[in-house]
Amino acid sequence: MIQLTLIQLDNYGPWTELLGMDRESDLQILQSELYADLQRLFALKRGLVFFNRFDNMLAVSNGISVKEHEVMLRSVTRRYPVSISMGIGSAESPYEAQVLATKVLQEIGSAHSETRKSILAHNSNDNSGQEYVQIAHIDINGFTMNMTDRESAYQSSYVIYSSTAILMRMFADKGALLFFNGGDNFIAVCNGLKKSALKEIFDRFETSTNLKLKAGIGFGKNALDALSRANVGLSLIRVKKTNDAIVVNEEEML
Repeated sequence: MIQLTLIQLDNYGPWTELLGMDRESDLQILQSELYADLQRLFALKRGLVFFNRFDNMLAVSNGISVKEHEVMLRSVTRRYPVSISMGIGSAESPYEAQVLATKVLQEIGSAHSETRKSILAHNSNDNSGQEYVQIAHIDINGFTMNMTDRESAYQSSYVIYSSTAILMRMFADKGALLFFNGGDNFIAVCNGLKKSALKEIFDRFETSTNLKLKAGIGFGKNALDALSRANVGLSLIRVKKTNDAIVVNEEEML
């Protein structure tokens, strides 16, 4: 089982309309600071937050209990002019876990509800996701040399975001989730995805974009342990200690 937490700003769209027409820079600051704050709070519990759309964030929260979620929720509510609500879902695949996390929060009320505020929704089973997390850290081969150092910044971004959309669909079809992680890097939360299935995705991606990928895969009882082991595998490829495009770090989970 993997546990995912949906973090959603309460009534955010309607609230922003009250701030005047010159609000955008302040909203961008608020969103980025809230994301950084939540990343710190989850990281202290060995979780990992993905910014997603900023008003909706997803966190891998294996090992983080309902009570610990409540503490984080209260901390944010006390310190920001907007509140957040959270939905927790556990399932065998990351895709299904985020579906369940979304459903339990939607059942409480709309994201634009004036009455939904600082709600923590979860199913009847308090499953803190104690089993394992599987993460792939993915990198585009030669992107800096071939794109960043040669093309305009906007064109490079266009290639990255186009690639993100393609990979998101390919991973979702396998029950996994993929997130853009900055630069030319992606993180896939991919419990149950075999190396052969990842290779299939990489081959299909190369055929459609002419871009090659490499990845390290790691396992752990929480998101940060899994990602650390994935980073070890990716580093082996980057320093050319292996010719394989995918390295699985099967070190015993702590």
